[in-house]
Amino acid sequence: MDVFSRILSLAIAWAFEMVFGYPRWLYARIGHPVTWMGALIGWLDRRLNFAEDAPSTRRGAGIVTTGVLVLVAGVGGYVVERLCLSLTYGFIPLGLIASSLIASKSLGDHVEDVAHGLEVGGLAGGRKAVSMIVGRNPETLDEPGVCRAAIESLAENFSDGVVAPVFWYALFGLPGIAVYKIINTADSMIGHRTPRHEAFGWAAARLDDWLNLIPARLTALVISAAAFISHRRGRAALAAVRRDAGKHRSPNAGWPEAAMAGALDLRLAGPRIYGETLVEDAYMGNGRADAGAADIRRALDLYHMACVILSAVIGLLTFYLIYKQYQ
Repeated sequence: MDVFSRILSLAIAWAFEMVFGYPRWLYARIGHPVTWMGALIGWLDRRLNFAEDAPSTRRGAGIVTTGVLVLVAGVGGYVVERLCLSLTYGFIPLGLIASSLIASKSLGDHVEDVAHGLEVGGLAGGRKAVSMIVGRNPETLDEPGVCRAAIESLAENFSDGVVAPVFWYALFGLPGIAVYKIINTADSMIGHRTPRHEAFGWAAARLDDWLNLIPARLTALVISAAAFISHRRGRAALAAVRRDAGKHRSPNAGWPEAAMAGALDLRLAGPRIYGETLVEDAYMGNGRADAGAADIRRALDLYHMACVILSAVIGLLTFYLIYKQYQ
């Protein structure tokens, strides 16, 4: 696919997802591409990951699994892309398909639900809403913990669910975004350091780290730029990134979380409980820890400004390419 068609279809994907998200009626009928990916990952996990095997064997099986996932997503994305581009104005259906792999609207909606849950249903309402977007045990969270979890999820998933898909689509089209999304989904399913998945999920987790290296750092810059534009401590966001991002147990998650923490004068991350396991982690930011629903809404305002910045970048690039195409 030429650069012009790729960026034009990206602009369509971005605009459609920002306004409409993934239609609920469509999800009810055919599910979602990520659920299809999850079904394949789960099937491979059951077929190739056996507790009685040696760790080296399980790691090898995980490498094979990761290779299969890359092949299926890459070839599938390429075939669908070629079919779309064989049509007149095929960049339009291609953009609509690609929109399903970007999550800007759904991410904002889910985090908004946490703020609303706290305001309407108190702590129980907040815990119920936040359980939809984080892996940690919501029953261990007090109200500030619920709020911090929602803000951390907003920052990290802005990178994983928005910036990274856009980045890989801009570079490699539908095969690029499909490969990224299936590996990111695999990391969330089998990339945990548990007895079952520490060896088997090693390859998927490492590849996900590599695929997010550049997008995570771009996300920190976009959040910091949004903080500057909205007069929300842009310098503090950059300072928090420089000071804290590298301390996070993840090589990537600390970048957007530190930027968000600095911009909002909060302290995010730190020790957290996932399931029944306490995960020790460094704090991002040096502000207050007693976050409330109002802080979730401040984070959402910052997120929306960051999305405006991405919209401007995509829009300017699209108009430039149109100008070059028809001058």
